[in-house]
Amino acid sequence: KYSSMESGRRKGLSGVLSSLSLLCVILDIQLDGVLGATHVEIEQHLEMGRKLLAAGQLAEALSHYHYAVEGDSKNYLTYYKRAAVFLAMGKSKSALPDLTRAIQLKPDFLAARLQRGNILLKQGNTQEAREDFETVLQRSPDQEEAREQLMRANELEELQEEAHAAHHRGDYSTTITVLGRVVELSPWDPESRELRAECYIRLGDPRKAIQDLTPTTRLRNDNRAAFLKLSTLHYSLGEHQESLGHVRECLKLDQDDKDCFSHYKQVKKLSKQLDSAEEHIEEARYQEAIGKYESVMRTEPNVPYYTNKANERICFCLVKNKMAAKAIDICSEAHQRDPRNINILRDRAEAFILNQDYEKAVEDYQEAREFDKESNEIREGLERAQKLLKLSRKRDYYKILGVNRSANKQEIIKAYRKLAQQWHPDNFREEAEKKEAEKRFIDIASAKEVLINPEMRQKFDSGEDPLDPESQQGGGGGQGGQGWPFHFNPFESGGNYHFKFNH
Repeated sequence: KYSSMESGRRKGLSGVLSSLSLLCVILDIQLDGVLGATHVEIEQHLEMGRKLLAAGQLAEALSHYHYAVEGDSKNYLTYYKRAAVFLAMGKSKSALPDLTRAIQLKPDFLAARLQRGNILLKQGNTQEAREDFETVLQRSPDQEEAREQLMRANELEELQEEAHAAHHRGDYSTTITVLGRVVELSPWDPESRELRAECYIRLGDPRKAIQDLTPTTRLRNDNRAAFLKLSTLHYSLGEHQESLGHVRECLKLDQDDKDCFSHYKQVKKLSKQLDSAEEHIEEARYQEAIGKYESVMRTEPNVPYYTNKANERICFCLVKNKMAAKAIDICSEAHQRDPRNINILRDRAEAFILNQDYEKAVEDYQEAREFDKESNEIREGLERAQKLLKLSRKRDYYKILGVNRSANKQEIIKAYRKLAQQWHPDNFREEAEKKEAEKRFIDIASAKEVLINPEMRQKFDSGEDPLDPESQQGGGGGQGGQGWPFHFNPFESGGNYHFKFNH
């Protein structure tokens, strides 16, 4: 029995010694951590931090101040110096805890109190800022900066109250004016910027709202609400890429945020359709582009920008596909929605040209020119439309044959054969009728000759008559003085007219 008790005691003693041994090891490790940074090493880190700070190498300076703080967590000056680096880096939120710690360690450290008060004032915390400035003045009544800042804190508090009162009564213009001074005094206060952004939205100025909300994403931690609001504002302005960027920032903070995810899906879908439509246009696949833009209008029927943009681009595609009548309808609807859009005016002018309505084409180009006097494209378009109008008053080969400007070679030849048979001079007996038929017959033959020749047709389409001696400056066609395209006038010798229509 004695032997077993002795054995138990030994085991107990052994356990205690083992525990003490472990405790000593832990203490050694902890002491090593504390004593690892000697006073000399701390001074070296502070000196290196000072030199790097003076050289503008802020991140490197900060790392040395981190070491110094870890090595001596009771030194109020070390916290103060690290706070100075944070401020130099523009990280006022990080500087604030260090200044507070320095003040806790040394309550009469007035420089830290003044610096903290300045930060609190810029953050819009008037009550806390005032306490710091008043404490400084109690201990040092002649401190001029503290006196000035205390006056600013009082002014800021009055302005904040005035702004909120104006906002409460719905006077958004006054609120914006008052908040202008508030933001000057407290540029790091997200609340005043958010309130001013709300007023700008109410007054229909989303651009200025964006300018105010953008900094608040950095002034608040996890500011998902601001990212979502920014995304929504950019979306309403038709800036889908910027909208997508902001809503992605929201989802980076929380991928399960329901509001952000719902908005993200909408913006992503619309962006894909818009990008796809423009790719089709680049590849000259205009019908597919029209389909995509019709999808855009179904995806987002409530934001006018996207409906207007879709109609503008559909108008463009219809002109490219030579669908004149439909293009004029769509372009006119787009023009009503967006009267100053020069792209719509340009495209409708081109549709009018396709429809051989040159006067209206000139009007549209002239209107577009009023809105943009610098555009070479609009200037050249106007000059071409004016030439075509002038030309149409002389001789319009498309109208002579009764074909559209988009008619192909087969359609032109078919129209020519029909009209040439109808107006052949042999079909008429009266002298006056025969003369009229001769003139019409020459015009019909001239029209066919110009329109089946790609080079001559291109000249005519650009507003120049390839058979007009004036237009050709004495060269080109117009032989026989009547614009007959061949080297003879078949009517000069009189008599019978025998033509075979074998083209």
